[in-house]
Amino acid sequence: MKSRPFRLAAPLLATFATCAAAAPPADLDARIETAMQQHGVPGLAIAIVEDGEVALARGYGVRRLGGREPVDADTIFPTGSTGKAFTAAALAVLVDEGKLGWDDPVADHLPDFRMADPWVTRELTVRDLLVHRSGLGLGAGDLLYVPRTSRSRADVVRALRHIEAKTSFRSGYAYDNILYVVAGQLVEAVSGRSWEDFVLERLLRPAGMRHATTTLDARFANANRAQPHARIDGALRGLGRQQVLDEKDGLGQTAAPAGGLAASANDLARWLQVQLAQGAIPGAQGGDPARLFSEAAAREMWTPQVLVPIRPFPEPIADATPQFQSYALGWSVQDYRGVKVVQHGGAVFGVLTFVVLVPQEDVGIAITINSEDVHVLRGIGNELLDHYLGLPDAQHDWVADFAQWNAARLKAGADALAAAAAGVVKGGRGRPSLPLAAYAGDYADAWYGPIGVAFEGGRLRLDFTQSPGMVATLSHHRHDTFRADWDDEAIEPAYVTFSLDAEGKVARITMKAVSPTADFSYNYQDLEILPAR
Repeated sequence: MKSRPFRLAAPLLATFATCAAAAPPADLDARIETAMQQHGVPGLAIAIVEDGEVALARGYGVRRLGGREPVDADTIFPTGSTGKAFTAAALAVLVDEGKLGWDDPVADHLPDFRMADPWVTRELTVRDLLVHRSGLGLGAGDLLYVPRTSRSRADVVRALRHIEAKTSFRSGYAYDNILYVVAGQLVEAVSGRSWEDFVLERLLRPAGMRHATTTLDARFANANRAQPHARIDGALRGLGRQQVLDEKDGLGQTAAPAGGLAASANDLARWLQVQLAQGAIPGAQGGDPARLFSEAAAREMWTPQVLVPIRPFPEPIADATPQFQSYALGWSVQDYRGVKVVQHGGAVFGVLTFVVLVPQEDVGIAITINSEDVHVLRGIGNELLDHYLGLPDAQHDWVADFAQWNAARLKAGADALAAAAAGVVKGGRGRPSLPLAAYAGDYADAWYGPIGVAFEGGRLRLDFTQSPGMVATLSHHRHDTFRADWDDEAIEPAYVTFSLDAEGKVARITMKAVSPTADFSYNYQDLEILPAR
């Protein structure tokens, strides 16, 4: 029999409860601390809102592995893509003020905005920026700002015109970050304030989010911040020992509208209250604004816009497979075991976040961890959802179930790497077609920009020149394919293949991630690197 992580105070019902439980599970603290210890999560923060009130805002563990500084309710964590809802809300404020409309063409407000297809440029609306149906591929353009960049937001907007679509406009769903960068630039163009200042002044501070930040400078100035951790010294990311990462890696400031906020449990509790109250600010006093955005805007942001294909989850997490799934404006709208939820996950390197709202129960939950152990994050989240929905007692030990799923996923990735390596050994590596020095030169991709290959000290060095510190040594893999191992070992290794023309000169370079489980933001496969002209 599976262990029972939470015991419900309410009588068990064959159907879902009709109202929220009165309080978080009595053994929640012990459950969280046990899960963190068993799975090596350094720190965790959680916020729960019930019936408009904060039921819990608390931290667990430490901010940094090996340190003594505890995570508390005011410790800020990067919140990743859960911040997309704030960018949508910033646009909602401007819609409420009559300064733009959801269905305005973006080009009417951003004259420099261009997609690869001129027709799509004319037709793409403010709403389209937020719902992942533009025709761009999964993670398109992410290497413009991942893991770091010297580019401005305006530079990213200008690069967008060189990224080719993968599908036709509005024909389907493919998650991207880059159009949220455009949305941030749109906020600035319409409001006259940077995205950072507008979100801080019109959303965070009026909502009572006292510690939340929109800039890296403000985040790093706060000593009470969680440090990122990950397992990067195994066969692939996710395996090996837990270690501290460089906290400056991630989407960075340029892509902050796609996921650059940092917030504490207390901050996230206020955000949950605002969302469940459809824009009303909890405890607003006379003279202060009563709401962040209108009820009409709140409904708009939760209205499904595009269907998301459902891929059934494998055992033992199959019961978590939604029956319907859609994307709204900065939120995913789907069901959890038959009940509608509004949710979003967030990930920056070394930190994960999960925010979920259950409108019919007037419950909101936000969880952040300073590691990449997704099974703890989602396991605790699902167990809390079961609790608040009054599901039969402890049908699942969700942390253990997600851990089993994650272990199987990582094993499959490691096995695939081993099989690929065995295939190379069996088939032979061959020899490079050219002397190593002949591969060196100045290259460029149309959307990424300049990329250098240098011959130094008898070896090839690859330099993504507009991504500071993204420099790798190329070691021969097979024929004219080399493996790029970056000086910063937290960056996913890549295969680099040189294609030659009839004269035996390099005509083209393509890349792909070595790991089959690499984060989609390492979209090496979208690059077409040509000799610079």
